[in-house]
Amino acid sequence: MTGGVGVMRKLGLIAGGGGLPVEIARHCERSGRPLFVVRLKGFAVSGLEDYAGAEVGLAEIGKCLKALKRAGCQAICLAGQVSRPDFNSLVPDLRGLMLLPKAITAARKGDDALLRLLVSEFEKEGFAVEGAHEVMDDLSLKAGPLGARMPGDDQLADALKALEIARAIGRLDVGQAAVVAHGLTLAVEAQEGTDAMLARVAELPAHLKGRPGAGAGVLAKAPKPIQETRVDLPTIGLATVHAAARAGLAGIVGEAGGLLVLDREAVIQLADELGVFILGVEPQTP
Repeated sequence: MTGGVGVMRKLGLIAGGGGLPVEIARHCERSGRPLFVVRLKGFAVSGLEDYAGAEVGLAEIGKCLKALKRAGCQAICLAGQVSRPDFNSLVPDLRGLMLLPKAITAARKGDDALLRLLVSEFEKEGFAVEGAHEVMDDLSLKAGPLGARMPGDDQLADALKALEIARAIGRLDVGQAAVVAHGLTLAVEAQEGTDAMLARVAELPAHLKGRPGAGAGVLAKAPKPIQETRVDLPTIGLATVHAAARAGLAGIVGEAGGLLVLDREAVIQLADELGVFILGVEPQTP
């Protein structure tokens, strides 16, 4: 959301790891949107300390809510990477302690159930919840190629199959990504994350996929059908492009509107230099 009411509504950015929270904070600064940053201990990266904000632990729900209200935030955005916690090691405050049994129960159902629980807690307190793609409407991948590279027919077939597999594992709340080369499924993502999955692909024999500079195979990332898209849309950035190229892949595919692209111009330049295509395809209709 780059214009209208959203700009005037003060945003509480609850920042996990990675570059997405930093990009959102800089966008708010450029656009003049009032901002307060809640940095999650152990996750938030450097670059956010200069913004008005507070640092809170993962289970300090009461402290987080008080800080947001004291700062006059009307909306929140949860952004960045947060790994599933060891619930036995958490140090909750009173509000966090009250929520902990529900959180443990939700976590047993999957990551998305846990995220939906957190979103509902903020909504109960009167906060509007905005997705990163709503705060910055130019974050999402659009339909068509991103950059100069285009997939050939075989690569497009791999891309569509990889996307089908990513959607399938998403329906089971397993992960968001898959790799297909020459029609063969090389990897699916689980708790290890995309970069670790691509590192596994890089160790496979070259005849199964390709090699840097002469890639074959495609990484697909797709949102889970059940997921809370305001919190957990799949994301690619410079690290993803580097990892895909090191793994010997030819390209990356995602659903239009369902994949966030960080550092877009730098990603385009790097992908073109490394010979990796990036393609957005229209999402499936229900």
